[in-house]
Amino acid sequence: MDRKIERSTWNSKRIMTIAGVTAIAALVVGSIYFTSGKSKYNAPIDRITISEIKKGPFQEFIPVNGVVMPLTTIYLDAVQGGRVEEKYVEDGAQLKKGDPILRLANTDVELSLANSENAVYAAQTQMQISQNNAAQNTVNKLQTMADAESAFKEAERVYNLDKKLYAQKAIGLQEYKIAENTYQYQLRKKNLAAQILKQDTLLTKEQDAQAKEQYRQMNSSLQLMRKEVADLTVRSPIDGQLTALDAEIGQNKNRGEHLGQIDGFSGLKVRANVDEHYISRVFTGLTAYYPTDDKSYKLIVKKVFTQVTSGQFQVDMQFAGESPKGLRKGQTLQIRLAFSDEAPALLLPKGGFYQQTGGNWIFKVSDDGKTAYKVDIQLNRQNPDYYEVTRGLKPGDKVITSSYENYGDIQELVLTK
Repeated sequence: MDRKIERSTWNSKRIMTIAGVTAIAALVVGSIYFTSGKSKYNAPIDRITISEIKKGPFQEFIPVNGVVMPLTTIYLDAVQGGRVEEKYVEDGAQLKKGDPILRLANTDVELSLANSENAVYAAQTQMQISQNNAAQNTVNKLQTMADAESAFKEAERVYNLDKKLYAQKAIGLQEYKIAENTYQYQLRKKNLAAQILKQDTLLTKEQDAQAKEQYRQMNSSLQLMRKEVADLTVRSPIDGQLTALDAEIGQNKNRGEHLGQIDGFSGLKVRANVDEHYISRVFTGLTAYYPTDDKSYKLIVKKVFTQVTSGQFQVDMQFAGESPKGLRKGQTLQIRLAFSDEAPALLLPKGGFYQQTGGNWIFKVSDDGKTAYKVDIQLNRQNPDYYEVTRGLKPGDKVITSSYENYGDIQELVLTK
């Protein structure tokens, strides 16, 4: 007997069809869900850095490396060239002003001094001879003047007497004329002698002044030559320590060649290299600080070298008031060069987030600590430790400050343990 076979409602083809439709529907629903809501990313909490926003003192500064140097350094150069004849001290010696360091020998300079001395002595001798001759000549002129005055007075006496006698008809005209002519002659002779004496006096004074000026110039040259010979002995110009001495006995040194330097005892300064980006903000009088474990020492910028080399320029700073004990020349210090005074501000610790956000937004942790979401912020000044927050955050807020490199366009982070 034939039996009717009933067809099964859930055959394999139908099941596969339903499963396919369901998967497509789920995919569509998932796409709608994820595209209509915020994109999320699971962020392990142990791989991120969470920082708290705090209010505290803020100061804008940059760190620079400073090298301790003597406040005063004087370079020693050879004023006169020559051979090193003798060394009185060695490198590192502490000297007083005027202490000899080394002596150079220069035959030409020493010979020039001897010739100059001889010339001055000869000029001095000749000047004395000229003065003696002028004095003798003046005496002769004075004697001539005295004779002329005496002869004039006698002629004048005779003339006056004969003039009266002639008026009285006691003598003749011939005798009177002789007396008159003699009187006129002696008058002219006396006047001539007086003029010669006056010119001689002026000439003698002029020659004496010229001789003295010539002697003065020659003596000045002599003193200059003596100074040049004295400069062959190199002496310390100040109280200080001799460093970098480059001279050995028998070595020839040219005029102007560097011999060494003297580091003064007057104090220390700090010379630092600063990035050229800050050249418009650095000026004399700017404040800097040298922080130590127990104290922060204040420095003042005293000099700015505006020449830029390899992207940097230099500044010289001096300690204001007390300076750290035990500083040594050549020691490197970590200096904070301040661009502002300390003032209260909202502080955001620095981190890698800035490279992706440019400081325009940040991930802020929710109150329950389970998620973090984007918030817009505004930053102002910065130092190596903090940014100054001016908008978007408040004290006590917690934000993620580590790098956002793997987050892309994620809008929300799910913080997982």
